Amino acid sequence: MDFGRGSIFFVGNATVIIRYAGFTILTDPNFLHAGDHVHLGYGIRSTRLKDPAIEMSDLPPLDLVVLSHLHGDRFDRIVERDLDRTLPIVTTFHAARYLEGKGFRPPLALDTWKSVTVRKGEARLRITAMPGTHGPGPLGKLLPPVMGSMLEFGDAEGDPRLRLYITGDTLVHKRLREIPERYPEIDLALMHLGGTRIFGVYVTMTGKQGVEALEITNPKTALPIHYDDYEAFKSPLSDFQQAVAEAGLEDRVRYLVRGEDFEFEVPERR
Repeated sequence: MDFGRGSIFFVGNATVIIRYAGFTILTDPNFLHAGDHVHLGYGIRSTRLKDPAIEMSDLPPLDLVVLSHLHGDRFDRIVERDLDRTLPIVTTFHAARYLEGKGFRPPLALDTWKSVTVRKGEARLRITAMPGTHGPGPLGKLLPPVMGSMLEFGDAEGDPRLRLYITGDTLVHKRLREIPERYPEIDLALMHLGGTRIFGVYVTMTGKQGVEALEITNPKTALPIHYDDYEAFKSPLSDFQQAVAEAGLEDRVRYLVRGEDFEFEVPERR
């Protein structure tokens, strides 16, 4: 079992393939193509602007899926049709009810700060739901509940070798500050950006908010994703890049393009 290195493959939107410690994990699967539409509720549609880097048929064998919430750009109609229904899915209770009704294996549903542990050989993965807020005030109640995720990888008995934080579709909110209190050492973070706007209101982080979240949660390395795939995204990656430069955090951020593998090394924890 190799705990010394791993990789993150960027498919597009919020979809990545994480390979580490023998696990292969798919996040927020979205395999629609450019020109396809997703329904975001309340008669709102958004058009996909970019193709995914690979097709579902190209996916490697998976151990599980981490799904931040149930929306058309997170678990689309292609995925609902073609994903193996026996595959474990870690998600919110809202999404779990829907998926179970569609014949998927009962998902592993988590409330905030609750965890599930998965083992594979000598490796252990603990997934904990992080607080997320998809919209401000009353609008937040109209949108699907969302969770961030903390993935902690290690061996059967020891402390985690790697902590990977996935923000999910959240805005900056006061409960984000609880994350570094509980997890003072975060190795990697996948930041969902884009500045998605519904009814004229942002419901995902803009570039400036992304930097604020980066400063709050303090990962060693951050990878921005979810920033240019749909027409509803109003804050381009350049907004985040400018805010990163203004904050002097260039050495903490790695930018990926679709189809790129980010390979990382994990030193022994002292």
